[in-house]
Amino acid sequence: MKLFPESASFQLEFDKIRTLLEQHCRTEYSRHKARELRIHTRHSFIETELRQSHEFKQLLLNAIYFPNDFTLNLSKDIKLLGIPGAVMSGEQLVHFRKLAENISNIFRWFDNERRQVYHGLAQVIDGTYYEKAIQELINDVIDEHGVVLDSASEDLRQIRMSLYRKRTELRRAFEKVVQRLNKQGYLADIEESFLNGRRVLAVFAEQKRMVKGILHGESDTRRTAFIEPEETISLNNDVYSLENDENREVQRILRALTAKLSVYAELLKTYLNVTGEFDFIRAKARFSQDYNGEYPVVMDKAHVHLVNAYHPLLYIYNKRLQKPTIPVTLTLDDKSRVLVISGPNAGGKTVTMKTVGLNQMMVQSGLLVPVHPSSAFGIFRQLMIHIGDTQSLEFELSTYSSHLKNMKHFMETANGKTMFFIDELGSGSDPNLGGAFAEVIMEELARKHAMGIVTTHYLNLKVMANKTPGIINGAMAFDEQNLLPMYKLIIGKPGSSYTFSIAERIGLDKKLIERARKMVDEDHFSLDKLLNRTEQDLRELEKKEKELNKLLKENDKLKKEMEQVMDREKHKQQVELLKHQNMVTEDRISYLKDMDRKMKQILIEWKKSDDKDKVMKEMFSLLFKKDEKQVVNKLQKKIDSKFDEVGGDIQVGVKVKMKRNHQVGTVIELRGKRAVVKIGLLPMQVDIKDLVVVKEKQVEN
Repeated sequence: MKLFPESASFQLEFDKIRTLLEQHCRTEYSRHKARELRIHTRHSFIETELRQSHEFKQLLLNAIYFPNDFTLNLSKDIKLLGIPGAVMSGEQLVHFRKLAENISNIFRWFDNERRQVYHGLAQVIDGTYYEKAIQELINDVIDEHGVVLDSASEDLRQIRMSLYRKRTELRRAFEKVVQRLNKQGYLADIEESFLNGRRVLAVFAEQKRMVKGILHGESDTRRTAFIEPEETISLNNDVYSLENDENREVQRILRALTAKLSVYAELLKTYLNVTGEFDFIRAKARFSQDYNGEYPVVMDKAHVHLVNAYHPLLYIYNKRLQKPTIPVTLTLDDKSRVLVISGPNAGGKTVTMKTVGLNQMMVQSGLLVPVHPSSAFGIFRQLMIHIGDTQSLEFELSTYSSHLKNMKHFMETANGKTMFFIDELGSGSDPNLGGAFAEVIMEELARKHAMGIVTTHYLNLKVMANKTPGIINGAMAFDEQNLLPMYKLIIGKPGSSYTFSIAERIGLDKKLIERARKMVDEDHFSLDKLLNRTEQDLRELEKKEKELNKLLKENDKLKKEMEQVMDREKHKQQVELLKHQNMVTEDRISYLKDMDRKMKQILIEWKKSDDKDKVMKEMFSLLFKKDEKQVVNKLQKKIDSKFDEVGGDIQVGVKVKMKRNHQVGTVIELRGKRAVVKIGLLPMQVDIKDLVVVKEKQVEN
């Protein structure tokens, strides 16, 4: 993205974003990327960067471990590895092994399922591969401390075995000399030391001629002489020779290993970049948690749709102070390209501009932004800004001259992919003449399809915004009673500067205020007063709307509670109806069991009895002539205890009893020879001839 002027990133405080992001980086690679954070214009690149940041943020929120713990800067070591004849130290090789292990863990972490879920993060390792030979080569030669293993070569193993034996022999010989001289009282308190890599005796200076050997030196006080006894000279020489042999063999082994690893120098460099890239993504995700960053929609066209957007730096600052931050909601599109914001000073006009500009720069840098996820950002190829006093001493330009110079650049270079911000357009000159130029500038920028925000106090620009296609008004809300800005943007109407209201509230002499009012053009004053009153009326409407919404929410809550009560009552009635039905079923089952038992008894009698006619009569009597009163169930008794049969015509609204199943309900509709009877909550159709009118019995007190 092209920025104008060059200080635009500082004016919008994008440099502070870079600094805060760098504080979350752990590797030199990611710190460098944070310091040089670029603002991109390619949609696919921006989308990938945002997706990666969002996916890593999800890992952090869900406490999912990602295996990228390598933070060392090995760029110089890898360059050295690629130089022919170079020899890497054991410590450097240990670092290479840790780097390879880190990459191995990352590749194992990305199984098939995670590659699908975290597609953005998986793209970092696309195009590379894990080479296990790197670890194997190092493991064959170097231990975990960076020491060359005895098994690295047969010669080294033999040298170290000989060295071990010689050192053991030397230690025993030296201890015998120490014991002997100690008994003779020749040795100082420290008894022994090391000088020039050789083990020596600490002998009192006056006794040094009594000890045979090589004098290696004396102490600073000259009271102690350091002598290598003659009994150990030969052994020391052997040890020294073997140590040199060991060093030469170790160097040879390391040189050979370095040569083998040199073919993987570029791959190791790629590994280092991969770890740095993941660390940078992690830093962006961690940074986004500081200001509640979200993943918005990104469109490959000029478009701005912000929903509850916060200024990230202001959000972080207020969060530390436990103060609320007022969000911004606005839309710039083909129909509304230029937003003219008016209102009192210190009301939040400039903060609103910086909120839009900084969030746009952050999105195009691949950073999550503090907006609602439904927000949509377009992509702009250049961003131009004019904020504050730009007086130039170098070119002897006044503030207004410098202002016009910048506006000239805006109008000459603006296009459909330009986002611009102009603070106090037209200020610094005669209001009438400056206002006229401001109108021309806004018309030209709108004609070139540039998108941006302009702040002003000029009434003519407020009027123009309502008449010119593509230009809309906006106002910063102000509490006139308490003389406090509300930092809330209202789209669609201009705002008052509250000049006289502020003067009255701060206690300026009323006579001076009246004189100033008389000096102001009546139409100008009336319009500002109208804007003032309109804004206050709008605030009252918003207040009433909030109260109405609150009442509606309470009404919905009561409605839900009532529905729950009705559902419970309906459920209770259904349960009661099922109980009644179950009682009928139980009585019927009992009756059938009794009939079955009696029929079996009759069958037995049939087989035994000679009088078959008598048995047939008993069966006939059981099946067809049994008194109906004997099969009256418990439900009938319960109904009879509560209701009396009164008879009469079946009409809508009367209570009736069904003759067959003895259930009581209310007639809700008549359909010819059938009636619709509501029993509990369930309506059912019944023949009128099967119904009888009943009346509930009076309960005696």
